[in-house]
Amino acid sequence: MSQSSKPQPADAAAPSVPTSADVARLAGVSRATVSYVLNNAEAVRISEPTRRKVREAAEELGYVPHAAARSLRAGHTRIVLLPTSHIPIGPLYSRFLNELQWALRRLDYTVVQYGSLGLSGDQAARAWAELRPVAVISLGEITLSPRNVATLKRAGARAVITLGPRTVAGAHALLMDQTEVGARAAAHLAERGRRRIGVVVPEEEGLELFSAPRLEGVRAVAATTGVHVEPLPMSYTEVSAERLAARWPALDAVFAYNDEYAMLLMRALQDAGLRVPEDVAVVGADDLLIGRLLRPRLSTVRLEMPTGDSLAELVDRVVREPAEPQERHDLMAARLVPRESS
Repeated sequence: MSQSSKPQPADAAAPSVPTSADVARLAGVSRATVSYVLNNAEAVRISEPTRRKVREAAEELGYVPHAAARSLRAGHTRIVLLPTSHIPIGPLYSRFLNELQWALRRLDYTVVQYGSLGLSGDQAARAWAELRPVAVISLGEITLSPRNVATLKRAGARAVITLGPRTVAGAHALLMDQTEVGARAAAHLAERGRRRIGVVVPEEEGLELFSAPRLEGVRAVAATTGVHVEPLPMSYTEVSAERLAARWPALDAVFAYNDEYAMLLMRALQDAGLRVPEDVAVVGADDLLIGRLLRPRLSTVRLEMPTGDSLAELVDRVVREPAEPQERHDLMAARLVPRESS
Protein backbone atom coordinates (compact mmCIF):
# COMPACT_ATOMS: atom_id res chain seq x y z
CA MET A 1 0.00 0.00 0.00
CA SER A 2 1.40 3.39 -0.97
CA GLN A 3 1.83 6.14 1.56
CA SER A 4 -0.96 8.15 -0.08
CA SER A 5 -3.42 5.26 0.13
CA LYS A 6 -3.02 4.64 3.87
CA PRO A 7 -5.99 5.58 6.03
CA GLN A 8 -5.45 9.00 7.52
CA PRO A 9 -6.38 9.65 11.17
CA ALA A 10 -9.22 12.06 11.67
CA ASP A 11 -8.05 15.48 12.84
CA ALA A 12 -11.17 15.94 14.89
CA ALA A 13 -14.36 14.16 15.73
CA ALA A 14 -17.23 14.67 13.34
CA PRO A 15 -19.32 17.64 14.46
CA SER A 16 -22.51 16.71 16.25
CA VAL A 17 -25.83 17.51 14.64
CA PRO A 18 -27.51 20.42 16.48
CA THR A 19 -30.86 19.66 18.09
CA SER A 20 -33.86 21.71 19.11
CA ALA A 21 -32.62 21.36 22.71
CA ASP A 22 -29.40 23.15 21.70
CA VAL A 23 -31.43 25.94 20.11
CA ALA A 24 -33.60 26.22 23.23
CA ARG A 25 -30.55 26.51 25.51
CA LEU A 26 -28.90 29.16 23.35
CA ALA A 27 -32.10 31.18 22.99
CA GLY A 28 -33.07 30.76 26.67
CA VAL A 29 -36.51 29.31 25.87
CA SER A 30 -38.26 25.94 26.08
CA ARG A 31 -38.07 23.28 23.37
CA ALA A 32 -41.81 23.72 22.86
CA THR A 33 -41.25 27.40 22.06
CA VAL A 34 -38.54 26.45 19.54
CA SER A 35 -40.98 24.03 17.90
CA TYR A 36 -43.78 26.62 17.77
CA VAL A 37 -41.50 29.27 16.22
CA LEU A 38 -39.73 27.13 13.65
CA ASN A 39 -42.94 25.39 12.61
CA ASN A 40 -44.81 28.70 12.31
CA ALA A 41 -47.54 27.54 14.67
CA GLU A 42 -50.35 30.09 14.47
CA ALA A 43 -52.37 28.83 17.43
CA VAL A 44 -49.70 29.89 19.94
CA ARG A 45 -48.96 33.56 20.58
CA ILE A 46 -45.23 34.23 20.86
CA SER A 47 -43.71 37.70 20.98
CA GLU A 48 -41.67 38.89 18.02
CA PRO A 49 -38.48 39.38 20.12
CA THR A 50 -38.71 35.74 21.25
CA ARG A 51 -39.29 34.56 17.70
CA ARG A 52 -36.26 36.54 16.58
CA LYS A 53 -34.07 35.03 19.35
CA VAL A 54 -35.08 31.51 18.36
CA ARG A 55 -34.43 32.09 14.66
CA GLU A 56 -31.06 33.69 15.37
CA ALA A 57 -30.06 30.78 17.62
CA ALA A 58 -31.11 28.25 14.99
CA GLU A 59 -29.13 30.10 12.34
CA GLU A 60 -26.04 30.35 14.56
CA LEU A 61 -26.11 26.62 15.29
CA GLY A 62 -27.03 25.61 11.76
CA TYR A 63 -30.16 23.86 13.00
CA VAL A 64 -33.00 22.93 10.67
CA PRO A 65 -36.17 21.06 11.70
CA HIS A 66 -36.40 17.39 10.73
CA ALA A 67 -39.06 17.16 8.02
CA ALA A 68 -40.07 13.57 8.80
CA ALA A 69 -40.42 14.24 12.53
CA ARG A 70 -42.38 17.37 11.82
CA SER A 71 -44.73 15.40 9.55
CA LEU A 72 -45.29 12.77 12.23
CA ARG A 73 -46.27 15.43 14.76
CA ALA A 74 -48.58 17.23 12.34
CA GLY A 75 -50.07 14.07 10.82
CA HIS A 76 -49.15 15.21 7.31
CA THR A 77 -46.29 16.73 5.35
CA ARG A 78 -46.09 20.32 4.11
CA ILE A 79 -45.15 19.18 0.60
CA VAL A 80 -47.07 20.56 -2.36
CA LEU A 81 -46.22 18.48 -5.40
CA LEU A 82 -46.10 20.33 -8.70
CA PRO A 83 -45.36 18.14 -11.73
CA THR A 84 -42.81 19.84 -13.98
CA SER A 85 -44.04 20.85 -17.39
CA HIS A 86 -42.51 18.95 -20.29
CA ILE A 87 -43.92 21.28 -22.94
CA PRO A 88 -42.93 24.88 -23.76
CA ILE A 89 -45.57 26.81 -21.80
CA GLY A 90 -44.33 30.33 -22.52
CA PRO A 91 -43.60 33.38 -20.36
CA LEU A 92 -47.20 33.98 -19.24
CA TYR A 93 -47.65 30.58 -17.61
CA SER A 94 -44.06 30.50 -16.34
CA ARG A 95 -44.65 33.78 -14.50
CA PHE A 96 -47.90 32.46 -13.04
CA LEU A 97 -46.22 29.27 -11.79
CA ASN A 98 -43.32 31.22 -10.29
CA GLU A 99 -45.79 33.44 -8.41
CA LEU A 100 -47.59 30.34 -7.16
CA GLN A 101 -44.39 28.77 -5.81
CA TRP A 102 -43.35 31.97 -4.01
CA ALA A 103 -46.82 32.31 -2.48
CA LEU A 104 -46.80 28.71 -1.26
CA ARG A 105 -43.38 29.21 0.33
CA ARG A 106 -44.70 32.25 2.20
CA LEU A 107 -47.45 30.00 3.57
CA ASP A 108 -44.79 27.59 4.85
CA TYR A 109 -45.27 24.88 2.22
CA THR A 110 -42.41 23.08 0.51
CA VAL A 111 -42.93 22.95 -3.25
CA VAL A 112 -41.51 19.81 -4.86
CA GLN A 113 -41.33 19.73 -8.63
CA TYR A 114 -41.64 16.21 -10.00
CA GLY A 115 -40.49 15.17 -13.46
CA SER A 116 -43.37 13.10 -14.81
CA LEU A 117 -42.39 12.85 -18.48
CA GLY A 118 -43.64 9.61 -20.01
CA LEU A 119 -45.81 8.57 -17.07
CA SER A 120 -49.44 7.54 -17.44
CA GLY A 121 -52.06 8.76 -14.99
CA ASP A 122 -51.84 5.55 -12.92
CA GLN A 123 -48.02 5.61 -12.88
CA ALA A 124 -47.89 9.30 -11.99
CA ALA A 125 -50.40 8.98 -9.16
CA ARG A 126 -48.45 6.12 -7.57
CA ALA A 127 -45.11 7.93 -7.98
CA TRP A 128 -46.48 11.16 -6.50
CA ALA A 129 -48.17 9.29 -3.65
CA GLU A 130 -44.81 7.85 -2.53
CA LEU A 131 -43.73 11.35 -1.46
CA ARG A 132 -46.84 11.72 0.72
CA PRO A 133 -47.65 15.27 -0.44
CA VAL A 134 -50.31 17.20 1.41
CA ALA A 135 -51.42 18.71 -1.91
CA VAL A 136 -50.97 17.98 -5.62
CA ILE A 137 -51.48 20.54 -8.37
CA SER A 138 -51.71 18.71 -11.70
CA LEU A 139 -51.13 21.00 -14.67
CA GLY A 140 -53.18 18.93 -17.10
CA GLU A 141 -50.40 17.32 -19.12
CA ILE A 142 -51.13 14.01 -17.39
CA THR A 143 -54.78 13.00 -17.49
CA LEU A 144 -55.87 12.01 -14.00
CA SER A 145 -58.87 9.76 -13.37
CA PRO A 146 -61.10 9.66 -10.28
CA ARG A 147 -59.20 6.49 -9.30
CA ASN A 148 -55.89 8.41 -9.46
CA VAL A 149 -57.32 11.14 -7.23
CA ALA A 150 -58.45 8.49 -4.73
CA THR A 151 -54.93 6.97 -4.74
CA LEU A 152 -53.42 10.33 -3.84
CA LYS A 153 -55.95 10.97 -1.08
CA ARG A 154 -55.38 7.55 0.47
CA ALA A 155 -51.68 8.47 0.63
CA GLY A 156 -52.49 11.60 2.63
CA ALA A 157 -53.10 14.29 0.00
CA ARG A 158 -55.69 16.62 1.47
CA ALA A 159 -55.94 18.69 -1.69
CA VAL A 160 -55.83 17.50 -5.30
CA ILE A 161 -56.22 20.35 -7.75
CA THR A 162 -56.31 19.91 -11.51
CA LEU A 163 -55.51 22.67 -13.96
CA GLY A 164 -56.93 22.15 -17.42
CA PRO A 165 -59.99 22.00 -19.64
CA ARG A 166 -61.97 19.32 -17.73
CA THR A 167 -63.09 18.47 -14.21
CA VAL A 168 -62.08 15.24 -12.44
CA ALA A 169 -64.32 13.71 -9.77
CA GLY A 170 -62.81 14.14 -6.32
CA ALA A 171 -60.53 17.03 -7.28
CA HIS A 172 -60.91 20.77 -7.18
CA ALA A 173 -60.90 21.99 -10.80
CA LEU A 174 -59.21 25.08 -12.18
CA LEU A 175 -60.62 25.41 -15.68
CA MET A 176 -58.91 27.28 -18.49
CA ASP A 177 -61.19 27.74 -21.49
CA GLN A 178 -58.74 27.85 -24.37
CA THR A 179 -61.57 27.87 -26.92
CA GLU A 180 -62.34 31.44 -25.92
CA VAL A 181 -58.84 32.50 -26.99
CA GLY A 182 -59.38 31.28 -30.56
CA ALA A 183 -62.93 32.62 -30.65
CA ARG A 184 -61.80 36.14 -29.66
CA ALA A 185 -59.14 36.17 -32.36
CA ALA A 186 -61.48 34.85 -35.05
CA ALA A 187 -64.31 37.25 -34.17
CA HIS A 188 -61.92 40.20 -34.41
CA LEU A 189 -60.59 39.12 -37.80
CA ALA A 190 -64.09 38.47 -39.15
CA GLU A 191 -65.22 41.92 -37.97
CA ARG A 192 -62.27 43.41 -39.88
CA GLY A 193 -63.57 41.78 -43.06
CA ARG A 194 -61.11 38.88 -43.24
CA ARG A 195 -62.74 35.86 -44.88
CA ARG A 196 -59.96 33.26 -45.10
CA ILE A 197 -58.24 32.67 -41.77
CA GLY A 198 -55.27 30.42 -41.17
CA VAL A 199 -54.68 28.98 -37.70
CA VAL A 200 -51.14 28.03 -36.70
CA VAL A 201 -51.07 24.59 -35.08
CA PRO A 202 -47.71 24.06 -33.34
CA GLU A 203 -45.98 20.82 -34.24
CA GLU A 204 -44.23 20.60 -30.87
CA GLU A 205 -45.42 17.60 -28.86
CA GLY A 206 -47.76 18.37 -26.00
CA LEU A 207 -49.00 21.76 -27.16
CA GLU A 208 -52.21 20.25 -28.51
CA LEU A 209 -53.53 20.69 -24.95
CA PHE A 210 -53.75 24.40 -25.84
CA SER A 211 -53.77 24.48 -29.63
CA ALA A 212 -56.64 22.05 -30.25
CA PRO A 213 -59.26 23.99 -28.25
CA ARG A 214 -58.00 27.30 -29.69
CA LEU A 215 -58.58 25.90 -33.19
CA GLU A 216 -62.04 24.75 -32.07
CA GLY A 217 -62.80 28.29 -30.93
CA VAL A 218 -61.89 29.69 -34.36
CA ARG A 219 -64.03 27.07 -36.08
CA ALA A 220 -67.00 27.86 -33.83
CA VAL A 221 -66.90 31.51 -34.95
CA ALA A 222 -66.40 30.46 -38.57
CA ALA A 223 -69.55 28.33 -38.42
CA THR A 224 -71.65 31.44 -37.70
CA THR A 225 -69.83 33.91 -39.96
CA GLY A 226 -69.09 31.86 -43.06
CA VAL A 227 -65.33 32.40 -42.69
CA HIS A 228 -63.01 29.78 -44.20
CA VAL A 229 -60.57 28.24 -41.69
CA GLU A 230 -57.36 26.43 -42.57
CA PRO A 231 -55.03 24.79 -40.00
CA LEU A 232 -51.35 25.59 -40.62
CA PRO A 233 -48.86 23.16 -39.02
CA MET A 234 -45.68 24.98 -37.99
CA SER A 235 -42.85 24.37 -35.55
CA TYR A 236 -41.18 27.10 -33.53
CA THR A 237 -38.19 27.51 -35.84
CA GLU A 238 -37.19 30.08 -38.44
CA VAL A 239 -36.94 27.37 -41.09
CA SER A 240 -40.50 26.17 -40.49
CA ALA A 241 -41.87 29.74 -40.54
CA GLU A 242 -39.95 30.53 -43.75
CA ARG A 243 -41.28 27.40 -45.47
CA LEU A 244 -44.85 28.26 -44.51
CA ALA A 245 -44.48 31.85 -45.70
CA ALA A 246 -42.85 30.76 -48.99
CA ARG A 247 -45.88 28.60 -49.89
CA TRP A 248 -48.45 30.87 -48.28
CA PRO A 249 -51.98 29.81 -49.29
CA ALA A 250 -54.68 32.25 -50.33
CA LEU A 251 -55.37 33.44 -46.79
CA ASP A 252 -55.90 37.05 -45.74
CA ALA A 253 -55.45 36.52 -41.97
CA VAL A 254 -53.80 34.23 -39.47
CA PHE A 255 -54.31 33.48 -35.80
CA ALA A 256 -50.80 32.33 -34.94
CA TYR A 257 -51.49 30.38 -31.70
CA ASN A 258 -49.59 32.81 -29.46
CA ASP A 259 -47.37 35.89 -29.65
CA GLU A 260 -44.14 33.95 -30.02
CA TYR A 261 -45.34 32.00 -33.05
CA ALA A 262 -47.00 35.16 -34.39
CA MET A 263 -43.77 37.17 -34.26
CA LEU A 264 -41.82 34.37 -35.90
CA LEU A 265 -44.36 33.99 -38.70
CA MET A 266 -44.89 37.72 -39.20
CA ARG A 267 -41.19 38.26 -39.86
CA ALA A 268 -41.18 35.34 -42.33
CA LEU A 269 -44.24 36.72 -44.14
CA GLN A 270 -42.58 40.13 -44.45
CA ASP A 271 -39.37 38.56 -45.73
CA ALA A 272 -41.46 36.71 -48.34
CA GLY A 273 -42.84 40.05 -49.59
CA LEU A 274 -46.25 39.93 -47.93
CA ARG A 275 -47.46 43.07 -46.18
CA VAL A 276 -48.88 43.00 -42.65
CA PRO A 277 -51.75 43.79 -42.29
CA GLU A 278 -52.56 44.80 -45.89
CA ASP A 279 -52.04 41.30 -47.35
CA VAL A 280 -52.23 39.22 -44.18
CA ALA A 281 -53.58 40.31 -40.79
CA VAL A 282 -51.81 38.65 -37.87
CA VAL A 283 -53.12 38.02 -34.34
CA GLY A 284 -51.26 36.32 -31.48
CA ALA A 285 -52.12 35.58 -27.86
CA ASP A 286 -50.62 36.24 -24.39
CA ASP A 287 -49.92 39.98 -24.88
CA LEU A 288 -46.15 39.79 -24.41
CA LEU A 289 -44.26 43.05 -24.06
CA ILE A 290 -42.09 42.40 -27.10
CA GLY A 291 -45.22 42.24 -29.28
CA ARG A 292 -45.85 45.91 -28.50
CA LEU A 293 -42.33 46.78 -29.64
CA LEU A 294 -42.69 45.27 -33.11
CA ARG A 295 -43.55 47.26 -36.22
CA PRO A 296 -46.37 46.82 -36.93
CA ARG A 297 -47.39 46.33 -33.31
CA LEU A 298 -48.90 42.91 -32.78
CA SER A 299 -52.63 42.46 -32.18
CA THR A 300 -53.16 39.83 -29.51
CA VAL A 301 -55.56 38.09 -27.15
CA ARG A 302 -54.78 39.07 -23.57
CA LEU A 303 -55.33 36.31 -21.02
CA GLU A 304 -56.54 37.43 -17.62
CA MET A 305 -54.93 34.96 -15.20
CA PRO A 306 -55.39 34.81 -11.43
CA THR A 307 -52.49 35.67 -9.18
CA GLY A 308 -50.29 32.97 -7.71
CA ASP A 309 -51.38 34.23 -4.28
CA SER A 310 -55.03 33.40 -4.94
CA LEU A 311 -54.25 29.82 -5.97
CA ALA A 312 -51.89 29.36 -3.00
CA GLU A 313 -54.67 30.54 -0.68
CA LEU A 314 -57.02 27.99 -2.25
CA VAL A 315 -54.46 25.22 -1.65
CA ASP A 316 -54.04 26.31 1.97
CA ARG A 317 -57.80 26.47 2.57
CA VAL A 318 -58.39 23.00 1.14
CA VAL A 319 -55.50 21.55 3.16
CA ARG A 320 -57.01 23.01 6.32
CA GLU A 321 -60.55 21.92 5.44
CA PRO A 322 -60.22 18.78 3.30
CA ALA A 323 -63.85 17.75 3.81
CA GLU A 324 -65.14 20.76 1.86
CA PRO A 325 -67.03 19.86 -1.35
CA GLN A 326 -64.96 19.95 -4.52
CA GLU A 327 -65.16 23.28 -6.33
CA ARG A 328 -64.85 24.43 -9.91
CA HIS A 329 -63.04 27.70 -10.59
CA ASP A 330 -62.93 29.36 -14.00
CA LEU A 331 -59.39 30.64 -14.11
CA MET A 332 -59.05 32.53 -17.31
CA ALA A 333 -60.78 35.25 -19.29
CA ALA A 334 -59.70 36.37 -22.76
CA ARG A 335 -59.82 39.85 -24.27
CA LEU A 336 -58.81 41.00 -27.74
CA VAL A 337 -56.24 43.82 -27.86
CA PRO A 338 -56.30 45.29 -31.39
CA ARG A 339 -53.11 46.87 -32.72
CA GLU A 340 -51.52 47.59 -36.07
CA SER A 341 -50.97 44.00 -37.31
CA SER A 342 -54.70 43.43 -37.92
